[in-house]
Amino acid sequence: MTERPTGATARLALAGDTMLGRGVAEEIGRHGTGALFSDGLRAELAAADAVFLNLECCVSDRGSRIPIPGKPFFFRAPPEAAEALAGLGVRAVTLANNHALDYGPEALLDTLDHLAAAGILTVGAGPDATAARAPATLTVGGLRLGLLGVTDHPAEYAAGPDRPGVAHADLTAGVPDWLTDALASLRQRVDVVLLFTHWGPNMVAEPVPHVRRVAPELLAAGASLIVGSSAHVFHGLTRRVLHDLGDFIDDYAVDPVLRNDRGVVVLTTLDAEGPRRTEALPVALDHAHVRLAAGLAHTWVTDRLTAACARLGAAGPRRSGDRLVWDWPPAD
Repeated sequence: MTERPTGATARLALAGDTMLGRGVAEEIGRHGTGALFSDGLRAELAAADAVFLNLECCVSDRGSRIPIPGKPFFFRAPPEAAEALAGLGVRAVTLANNHALDYGPEALLDTLDHLAAAGILTVGAGPDATAARAPATLTVGGLRLGLLGVTDHPAEYAAGPDRPGVAHADLTAGVPDWLTDALASLRQRVDVVLLFTHWGPNMVAEPVPHVRRVAPELLAAGASLIVGSSAHVFHGLTRRVLHDLGDFIDDYAVDPVLRNDRGVVVLTTLDAEGPRRTEALPVALDHAHVRLAAGLAHTWVTDRLTAACARLGAAGPRRSGDRLVWDWPPAD
């Protein structure tokens, strides 16, 4: 095991489902990428040492829709989307989700190339299973971070020995050995392990049973922090598990009850022992635009998140300005 640094910390900004295709792509074509993110949100992200998110689309101007019967949605962003993310401070993304392969292997490989050219690391997808399951490592704020990305659906998108695709793990059946081994091995080589999990169904109000069941197993295997996505609705958080961050930017229809147009960006300060401080910053999603939440939207997010966290045992956040804050004790 590598020697852990003393006193080094990193402040990370973590965002949820980022979909830059369809109506967002049309907005980019009309007006460029400058109007996608508000100035206030840009300032918040710029104050972090790095930004990580779930990129829920491919980035390419090639490929064709993958023929999966019954699949309703296909998302492809233009190549300039990669530079838009880099300009936001994004250092790495997970591609382990149900849209990375929407326009076939050609577009997925383009996505890897466009993101790499923009200086953005990727996890969770690749030209074969070995690459899709491989970690990314980087140094942020004096800490050596290791990143892994997995998705529990769809199995049809799973990378194979000679087939591009995503890092698929059927978490409904437990944690597969390859993922346990990958987490343990990575933990030996870095100070902090971030595991990005695309898990559970869309449009549910709270973590489903298999998500709750496998989260402790993933932590025990070596994850320092789990960053969840998939539901399009934010769920509660604990010190080491952000069950779902909901949507970050998209053009989606809005559910009037679940309100997938209201989300959170999590700012977490970590050291080699894990999270020390978690801040949840409410955001509001318009069509192809995301901004800091205000007024009734801000109240709705803070009230719902406080209640959701209390149900998971993370009660007691304090309000600090426009955000909820948890200051974690030195040890679990």
